[in-house]
Amino acid sequence: MNRIGGSITLTLFGASHDSRIGCVIDGIPAGYPVNEDIITADLALRKPAEGIGTPRVEADVPEISGIVDGITTGCPVVITFSNSNTRSSDYEQLRRIPRPGHADYPAVCKFGPAHDIRGGGMFSGRMTTPLVAAGALLRDLIGSAGISVGSYVTRIGSVVDMNVYDVADIMTRSRTNPLRAMSPEIEERMRAEILSAKSKGDSVGGIVRCFAAGLPAGLGEPFFDNLDGEIAKAVFAIPGVKAVGFGEGFAAAGLRGSENNDAYRFFENSVVTTTNHAGGVLGGMSNGSVLDFSAAFKPTPSISKQQMSVDLVSQEDADLSVKGRHDPCIANRGAIVVEAMTVFTLADLAARGGFLV
Repeated sequence: MNRIGGSITLTLFGASHDSRIGCVIDGIPAGYPVNEDIITADLALRKPAEGIGTPRVEADVPEISGIVDGITTGCPVVITFSNSNTRSSDYEQLRRIPRPGHADYPAVCKFGPAHDIRGGGMFSGRMTTPLVAAGALLRDLIGSAGISVGSYVTRIGSVVDMNVYDVADIMTRSRTNPLRAMSPEIEERMRAEILSAKSKGDSVGGIVRCFAAGLPAGLGEPFFDNLDGEIAKAVFAIPGVKAVGFGEGFAAAGLRGSENNDAYRFFENSVVTTTNHAGGVLGGMSNGSVLDFSAAFKPTPSISKQQMSVDLVSQEDADLSVKGRHDPCIANRGAIVVEAMTVFTLADLAARGGFLV
C-alpha cells in the first residue's frame, strides 16, 4: 500500500511520467501555520547538481490545498507537482529486457503488462519529491515540540568522512553544498569519486547520517510501532536504501556490554547519557539523547555500462546498456529525503504520544 502513518498519515500517488504526482497528509491539526519557504528550501536540496546529477530538471513548484491564508483547516493537505520534462521512449526496451538492480522484473511479475515502465513508474526516485515536501511542511510542527532534524553524507564510494561534528553545525553546514558534505575538501573528493564512476558509465553508492535533536524521552510506541522500527520502515521506502543502522548499528555486535552501554548521569537536573552507542533509542523509545542513524544507498542501478540481463519475450539471455538521464550517485540527493521521512515519522509518533503542543 502507498500509505504510512497512524495519527498523521501520508498517502503517495502518481508515477514518474504521470502528468502529476503528489501526496495527501491527513491528521494535521487545524490552525497550524505552513511555511512554504521551508518547503522550497528542502525541495532545492533534492534537485540534481550540475555536472554530477541527471539532466532531467522539473520546476517542482508545489500546489498545496487544505490550507487557507497559510493555515491548516483540519482537512487533509494535498500537495501536487506537475511532470513535464519526460522522455518515456527511453524506457520502451525495458518492457522486455529488465534492468539489473531495478524493480522492473519483480514489478512485471506482480502487475503484469499493466506495469508502468516509464521512468521506473511508481518505483522511481521522482516519487521522493512529494515526500520531501511533506517532511518540510511538518518541520515546524515537530519544532513546536523542540525537535529538529538534519543530516550529512558520510560516504560516497571509497571517500569516507570519519570526522566528528557538532549536531547543531550539521543542521546548517551540510545544507550549503549539493554533496551534503561537511567541508569543502570532503565535497571535492566526493565529487571526484562520482565523476570518475560517471566517466566509466558506472555509478557509486553512499551513506547518509541523520540526526534528530530535542526528542523527549519516551517517544515511540512499543512493541510494534517503536521509534526505530517506524523510522526504518519509512526510510526503507526511499528508492535505493538498502540498510539502516541506529547508533553503532552492526558494529555493536563486536562490542562488549561494558563498551556498548550508554552510562547515565545527571546534568542540570536532567538525565543524560555519557555516550550514544544506542543512537538515542532503547526499547523502541527515545532515551532523551540525540537520535542518530545511518542509511546506506546502493549505487544507481541505471548505468550505461553493458550488463547481462534476459529478454522476457524471446526467453533468451540478453545484454543491456541503460539509456536515458540518470544520476551516477543518489545518496547526496537522498539525504533530504531521509530527513523528510524522519520528520514525518517523528510528527506521527509525537501526535500518537501526546507530545505535540
